[in-house]
Amino acid sequence: MVARINAGKSLRNALHYNENKVRQSAAVLIHSKNFAKDTGELKLTDKLGTLQHFAAQNERTKVNSVHISLNFDPSEKLDKETLQSIADSYMQKIGFGDQPYLVYNHSDASHPHIHIVTTNIKRNGKRIELHNIGKNQSEKARKQIEKDFNLIRADSKQRQQIYDIKPVNAEKVIYGKNAASGTKRAITNVLDSVLPKYKYTSLPELNAVLRQYNIIADQGSKESRIYKSGGLVYRVLNTAGDKVGVPIPASHIYNKPTLKHLEQNFQKNQVARRPHMQRVRNAIDYTLATKGRITIDQLQNYLQKERISLVIRQNAQGIIYGLTYVDHKTQSVFNGSDLGKPYNANQLQQRIQQIPIIQQQKPQLTNKDNISSTNDTTLSNTLKGAIDLVFEVEKETSPLAEFDERKKKKRKRLFH
Repeated sequence: MVARINAGKSLRNALHYNENKVRQSAAVLIHSKNFAKDTGELKLTDKLGTLQHFAAQNERTKVNSVHISLNFDPSEKLDKETLQSIADSYMQKIGFGDQPYLVYNHSDASHPHIHIVTTNIKRNGKRIELHNIGKNQSEKARKQIEKDFNLIRADSKQRQQIYDIKPVNAEKVIYGKNAASGTKRAITNVLDSVLPKYKYTSLPELNAVLRQYNIIADQGSKESRIYKSGGLVYRVLNTAGDKVGVPIPASHIYNKPTLKHLEQNFQKNQVARRPHMQRVRNAIDYTLATKGRITIDQLQNYLQKERISLVIRQNAQGIIYGLTYVDHKTQSVFNGSDLGKPYNANQLQQRIQQIPIIQQQKPQLTNKDNISSTNDTTLSNTLKGAIDLVFEVEKETSPLAEFDERKKKKRKRLFH
């Protein structure tokens, strides 16, 4: 199970988001707690009125809306009663058991998930502290609930992407009924999975990920009104990579993934992605050292097996001018130049051209001690360097490395 908590300033927006899903037959209200009426009898005015009544007890606190989603593995089939029990258990464990809250079961993604709308203002006007609630109370609650309900553990996936995001089918969302709402829903599903997970530091890097799901974040041309006002729209792409359908302004999407919001992510991701650079370098070096003379398209295929997508940018003449690496295992995005000169478009193409061909036939050995040709030696050194690099990184991050260093220092002291 994966839990996400979003705090905001508008109870109305959080409630309307879920109520709109109900109207679109993409969600169902399955549970409510601490309301004056039973769930089936609640009208929109009852829901909003109760939440706002609690929030009104503390007008100094502007952040009074809490919107939670609990996400489950696609293989889990959870009935209504189980989802109700999970919601109650979670809310109790994070300190919201006495708050009014609404539980919606959503069916608009490839995995089962529920949304919970509540307020952090108590009946007596005191507020429930939200600082670090995700790391502390929520994380403890998640682990306990996984045990209590025998759910698939989120951390058992070893930081892999837990749920599959399906690429948007342009024809379905554009030419189906309710094209605008269908497009918005499809885009939102992708953004909800990509934006909080992947570590990108620019709009082109984000688009390197989004394009794989037939979505793009578009500022427009430099002369356009959108670009000049710092705006951003999201578009669906067809199989040819062309923008089609209705553009959806970022401000119209839940969580408002505007350019200003994304730029905050750019800053924080600069640091967050740094530990994962070496994995991508190692994968490239190892592939080039072991596969012989290959094309860049073949390199792309080999890296894909390591869950690294190589996004190639080329002009109308077919000349490659840029490379972006999307590591889906660590969910990190890098331009070639970010990894260092050997990994940018120009240098990488030169490296590919200079790699010797691996000999397919066994050489005729005339001297038992002399078993390597010049090319074999070159390749062997390259391969050894790549493998040494892998073990060097592992050693740096291994607790045994620190232990070995302590042993060396201790041994030195014994001989002084």
